[in-house]
Amino acid sequence: MKIKAVLFDLDGTLLPIDQDLFIKSYFKGIGEKLAGYGYDSEKIVHTIWTATMAMIKNDGATSNEELFWKTAQELGGTSRCDDEPYFNAFYKENFDALKSTCGYTPKAKQVVDMLREKGCIVALATNPVFPRIATQKRMSWAGLDKSQFALVTTYENCRYCKPNPAYYLDIVKKLDMQPTECLMVGNDVREDMIAQSLGMKVFLLTDCLINRDGKDISVYPNGNFDDLIAFVKNI
Repeated sequence: MKIKAVLFDLDGTLLPIDQDLFIKSYFKGIGEKLAGYGYDSEKIVHTIWTATMAMIKNDGATSNEELFWKTAQELGGTSRCDDEPYFNAFYKENFDALKSTCGYTPKAKQVVDMLREKGCIVALATNPVFPRIATQKRMSWAGLDKSQFALVTTYENCRYCKPNPAYYLDIVKKLDMQPTECLMVGNDVREDMIAQSLGMKVFLLTDCLINRDGKDISVYPNGNFDDLIAFVKNI
């Protein structure tokens, strides 16, 4: 394969994860944290969920970060200046507790290092609904750090989300590549394999497979981590 750049999803791909448990634990944790500062925990969870859905539907008019806080402010009636320090405190002090909902595989670092040794550009294409601090912490749980990636998508530097193809086009543009020069590796059929519609090559990692639509996955190159490693050796 003539591939110049490889894009990796994080949750469920480089970082094994029970996504339902992670989301449940995340909302429980941040709700309890902010309740300690006098917030209504149920209202906070509703606000975060609604603001996240707004980011998923972002049309590119503003960054995901700006849209999140605009939506949160409209729902909560408070200002970002008032609320953000408490969110940051949660990510700094409590977010690492969610590591227990995740697994670990040394093959994540192995495949990233292998591709970098081959001269490939490697990007972390995780759905950019979290701030940079939360993404970097999840990377560390996987045994990875930002120095291994040419680009890490977070809500600060993106204005689209998966499964919008514009999200992938934005990454390709930032990497100064063409879609046909890129490979997307992910575990979510709907969110990650959509990259194929742009001409990207894809690989569906099945270790933590998400296939909400029950699609026939045989239409994609797919398999476990060992299969992925064998697949990228041909790059």
